[in-house]
Amino acid sequence: MADAPPPFYRHQLPARLWHWTNAVSVFVMLMSGLMILNAHPRLYWGAFGANADHPWLEITMGHIRIGPVTLPGMGIFGVQANGRGYAINPLFTIPTHYDLAGSRQWHFAFAWLLVVPGILFLAWTLIGRHKRDLAPTGADLKPSNIWHDISQHARLRFPTGEAAKRYNILQKLSYVSVIFVLLPGVILTGLTMSPGMDAGWPWLLDLFGGRQSARSIHFICAMGLAAFILVHLIMVVLAGPVNEVRSMISGWYRPAPDPVSEPVPATQPDVMEEPA
Repeated sequence: MADAPPPFYRHQLPARLWHWTNAVSVFVMLMSGLMILNAHPRLYWGAFGANADHPWLEITMGHIRIGPVTLPGMGIFGVQANGRGYAINPLFTIPTHYDLAGSRQWHFAFAWLLVVPGILFLAWTLIGRHKRDLAPTGADLKPSNIWHDISQHARLRFPTGEAAKRYNILQKLSYVSVIFVLLPGVILTGLTMSPGMDAGWPWLLDLFGGRQSARSIHFICAMGLAAFILVHLIMVVLAGPVNEVRSMISGWYRPAPDPVSEPVPATQPDVMEEPA
């Protein structure tokens, strides 16, 4: 079998720094945000929302209701722990006991770690080469190409050889959604929930249709980030965690051999060997 392709420089230093900083800040903000949700586990649309109003999402003991659909809590939603009821299991929150003031302090402290590096990374992306790496091309957006990438991922067939040096369309759409939709969404809606920010920037309330709508959109964007993280971690494990994590630390990525360019003798099984 031919030698494996040589490693190539895949992740520039600003991308690597932002990745790990963002990973820490998003995890802390998600977990502290879930503890904040424990204080009032109901979400509304519009400018107002209180116990007497009808929420579109409500967490009760053992159940979570989304619109007309009621689902079991599965040990995550509506549980008893530490001698009291929790909307979110405290195993998934910061702090791990009911503490609204403490969770808000964690949330606001790490918000700066999310916002400031995020603005710097966004500026670097728009100015530098990374913008070209992420921008989908016309060929990328062809339905046949999108379907091909979906089918390849469903079969756990990941890019090899030269193809591994470029983001595929699923990666591009995911990263663009996170950088330009979900992260700005959680930041702007977070600001909208602040009475002080509303006094200075009242247009935020108009933009999101009221503080309760902003709270709902904040939650939806946060759950979108959680879903992205879950899928991202699964893909890292399936694609080879050592190689993937090493590339995000050092920048250098070792692509798997391209089976197309490496013919296998007829007496050999058609198996692609992973590089050492």
